[in-house]
Amino acid sequence: MSPGAARGYHQGMTTYERVERVITFIDSRREEQPDLDALAKVAGLSPFHFHRLFTRWAGVTPKAFVKFVTSQNAKNLLLTKDLLSASYDAGLSGPGRLHDLFVTVDGVTPGEYKSRGDGVVIRWGFHETPFGRALVATTPRGLCHLDFSSSRGAALARLKKKWPKAVLREDHAGTASVVAKAFSGRKLALHLRGTPFQLKVWEALLRIPAGRAATYAQVAKAVGRPKASRAVGAAVGSNALAVVIPCHRVLRATGAFGGYRWGVLRKRALLAREAAR
Repeated sequence: MSPGAARGYHQGMTTYERVERVITFIDSRREEQPDLDALAKVAGLSPFHFHRLFTRWAGVTPKAFVKFVTSQNAKNLLLTKDLLSASYDAGLSGPGRLHDLFVTVDGVTPGEYKSRGDGVVIRWGFHETPFGRALVATTPRGLCHLDFSSSRGAALARLKKKWPKAVLREDHAGTASVVAKAFSGRKLALHLRGTPFQLKVWEALLRIPAGRAATYAQVAKAVGRPKASRAVGAAVGSNALAVVIPCHRVLRATGAFGGYRWGVLRKRALLAREAAR
């Protein structure tokens, strides 16, 4: 790539795309402790502008972030054995403070689940977020879908699959305030469509503190099904609210990241930013 083409490429990048490239670079050079100049070059910015952009995104300086990434590994984030079980009250218990958001969880009833969204009006819009472009969708009862995807069509297809009989209406202005709440820690209502077991698993995820992680086995124990790690994994994978229901905070017992429907790099970015803060 020519210098001119490289400049054009960098100029077209979003903040999150620059951050993702930098995280990949840091991770590949754990032993080198890359300095500000090296990171800025990867991001395609001057050191001054990169430092300002990255600190605004991460809440910590690039130097502090590098120190975390190169001195920690995912296993260090795992919860102590019984913390999640102790903090989890089985079943949806109504409005209350969960993890680092004021979240009110409104799960569909069994009858509503079977109706597949019949009669529900869902408003949706695509928005830029700290972790890339996302499809955000709401019902009158709260946020029901938050999906990162490089493809508008694929994101909308997943929304339609989750709520197959709902009426979908594009409303960029109406969903803007909801996405702002989802990434700022302001009071947020969730409207979740899932089986009773899925709802229990998702509430357990909401109780994992920011900057920490739990294993599938710990989540299974917390919901009263200690031998159901595989079923828990399926419920985690079916979560339709990226970031807000923090399925990125579930790791394998070895500390390995495992899969993530919105990309393992995004999972690393989410965990690293939370932990570094």
